Amino acid sequence: MFARTYRRARTQPFTHAGTQLAGKGATNAVSPEEFTDFYAASFRRLVGQLYAMTGSHAEAQDAVQEAFIRAWAHRRQLEHSGAPEAWVRATAWRIAVSRWQRARLGRVLMRSSPPTATIDGPSPDRVALIEALRQVPAEQRRALVLYHVCDQSVAQIAAETGVPVGTVKARLARGRAALAPYLRETAIPDGAASADRK
Repeated sequence: MFARTYRRARTQPFTHAGTQLAGKGATNAVSPEEFTDFYAASFRRLVGQLYAMTGSHAEAQDAVQEAFIRAWAHRRQLEHSGAPEAWVRATAWRIAVSRWQRARLGRVLMRSSPPTATIDGPSPDRVALIEALRQVPAEQRRALVLYHVCDQSVAQIAAETGVPVGTVKARLARGRAALAPYLRETAIPDGAASADRK
């Protein structure tokens, strides 16, 4: 099943689900229950990752929520993508970027909201890191978050962002250099800068 396969390995293809559900037809490739399990297992993690990318918790929540709506509409593509969480994350990023572009034209699309009482807020160190990341150009910030927060390899980042491996490495290097002056203590390990995951 989709959900069991997702829980077993969230970055692996849903081959088991595809085999079991192949005879159900296009509209039943992934059941509502399976998709709900996927949503429940990954929503908060994805919001945290998009928060690091965008610097706005409210914007991250809205972008991830909309990305999941699109994921349900394209669930057959999601099932066969091989990396469903990466599909949702990339979609949420595109949604956030689109909103930035519209906001620059004068539309105020996002409003800040207080954190939910039942969910702990970010730690002071995380707040400092998010504030520092806001000073870094968007694509460099995205690469840094994918590498250091989402634990993606350079090759995986290249696939998710649609750019060559060399571009990813350049964005990581420039992003680290741009980030350094804003952090009193190094939030991104120096070792990672010299030994990128392939």
